Amino acid sequence: MAGLILASPSAERRTFSPWRETWRRYRRHKLALVSGVLLLVLVAAVVFGPFLWRVPIDGIDFSAHLEGPSLAHPFGTDDLGQDILARMIYGGRISLAVGLAAMTVSVIVGTLIGALAGMSRGALGHGLMWLTDLFLSLPQLPLLLLLIYLFRDGLKAVFGPEGGIFILIVLVIGGLRWMPVARLVRAQFLSLREKEFVEAARALGASPMRQVVRHILPNALGPVIIAGTIDVAAAIIAESTLSFLGLGFPPDTPTWGRLLYDAKDYLDIAAHWALFPGGAIFIAVVAINFIGDGLRDALDARRVI
Repeated sequence: MAGLILASPSAERRTFSPWRETWRRYRRHKLALVSGVLLLVLVAAVVFGPFLWRVPIDGIDFSAHLEGPSLAHPFGTDDLGQDILARMIYGGRISLAVGLAAMTVSVIVGTLIGALAGMSRGALGHGLMWLTDLFLSLPQLPLLLLLIYLFRDGLKAVFGPEGGIFILIVLVIGGLRWMPVARLVRAQFLSLREKEFVEAARALGASPMRQVVRHILPNALGPVIIAGTIDVAAAIIAESTLSFLGLGFPPDTPTWGRLLYDAKDYLDIAAHWALFPGGAIFIAVVAINFIGDGLRDALDARRVI
């Protein structure tokens, strides 16, 4: 028929690409889009900041004691005259790295346990869920403080002051955050393993490992990604809490939480010292949470945006 124009298969694939549809849904979430830009700016600042702001983090200048923001020190100085902007750039690398690394640990552990519990039809699945519920019932902040206090000296002796406490904080925070991921993954696996495409793969002789890797896990990644974004924010807050309580990184390592801890006695005369690291933590956590909301909307194919 002369007036009928048929779309090519390649054009149809481009039109109905699932990634294109996911990106379209994410862009409709304005707060998530703005938060993604803010987080990228924050990450770029801590990664490339030292190349642009070449001020030493330990440059003591008593003549600039507790100065407010100025051209020489845009974020002001601390009680030793050290530049707060330089220390925030350095500390931001550590705080964000802790968040990402702890999230990786929690997602890997939670996914493995949730997948085993979801695929097992016997005592193993019930035992893993009992273990998950047991960990969920533990008071996490006191346990976090106890584990840091017990093991920090040993790991410092092996990996050094910064390396040891970094590994310990990542492992402890990640090890106490895997339970929600495990429950989400198990719920997804219990639902997906009875779907027609999994039954078809099973009938064709696919091994349990192939069923998980090829068919079930890719369809369960949406909730895992969302839970991972929440874990990044929770890990940043946990590291800041530890540093604020004096159980985090050494005093000469200026994480955002440590800067807040050092500024607590000068809030009445040098509020800028606490304002900027506190604002950075607030922006990072809120941005990550809004990104998680946007990913939830984008990855939920049933949601109409």
